[in-house]
Amino acid sequence: MNLQNQPERIKGDKFMKKIVPLGSKNIGTGFPCYIIAEIGLNHNGDTDIAKKLIDVAVLAGCDAVKFQKRTPELCVPADQRNLLRETPWGTMTYLEYRERVEFNAKQYREISNYCKERKIEWFASVWDTESVDFLEQFDPICYKVPSAALVRGDLLKHTAATKRPVMLSSGMSTMEQIDQGMALAAGTDILLAHATSTYPCKPAELNLRMIHTLQKRFDCPIGYSGHEVGLQTTCAAVAIGATFVERHITLDRAMWGSDQAASIEPQGLMRLVRDIRIIEEAIGDGIKKVYESEIPAMKRLRPKA
Repeated sequence: MNLQNQPERIKGDKFMKKIVPLGSKNIGTGFPCYIIAEIGLNHNGDTDIAKKLIDVAVLAGCDAVKFQKRTPELCVPADQRNLLRETPWGTMTYLEYRERVEFNAKQYREISNYCKERKIEWFASVWDTESVDFLEQFDPICYKVPSAALVRGDLLKHTAATKRPVMLSSGMSTMEQIDQGMALAAGTDILLAHATSTYPCKPAELNLRMIHTLQKRFDCPIGYSGHEVGLQTTCAAVAIGATFVERHITLDRAMWGSDQAASIEPQGLMRLVRDIRIIEEAIGDGIKKVYESEIPAMKRLRPKA
């Protein structure tokens, strides 16, 4: 476990949880919030766009970028495969579209090498066991199991069997389903993200207090996966204790693609990372003290004894 250059954890914190090493960083209460820029499929199958988004994440100061990996012939339901869809590349079946936006091994190798060059970690959400096997060749720092797959016992067990950390997302799930998903992924380090699976999500449905509910229930780092418009609520998630956050990013919210509207553009991402770091600095340790900067005012304004 790499604890070098990490701040000392806050002692006596009522939500003290297990530390999970992720790449060169550690995730847990008392450590800097781990910030993930989700590229997902916002690259539209173009490695040049993906590299530009990686550059944005590096410039903003994110800790990692995340992609999505599916095996289209397994993940696209049979009754949807031949449905026609209008795309920037012309009219094609839904299966052809899903295949068009998935990176192959050569493209992932290019992306992996570029992340190493830019000194940023990367990993991916996996939607099927074949995608886990495919990504193993790239030695990712962890895997993410998306909210839609939290009830997939085969995928959870297969992912946990790699012994890499597994990040679970809890959107569209009952507490019983979260309990079951956590149990199925047992045997490796788990990170659990509170989420609401609406794109974009209304503030009234974000329910950020679920972060505290999950902290009290599970002995693992609790984070937040946001799909809202704006930055304030993600900052609020950090202020109330999220140990990691992820937000979709895009070069332009007007770009074609289903996740673009719920994504953050480059300037917004830079503001988000800046504000999260300021919030972390401002939260402090909860121990009352008189700061050196207060002494001049104290001498000037306090009555003399």
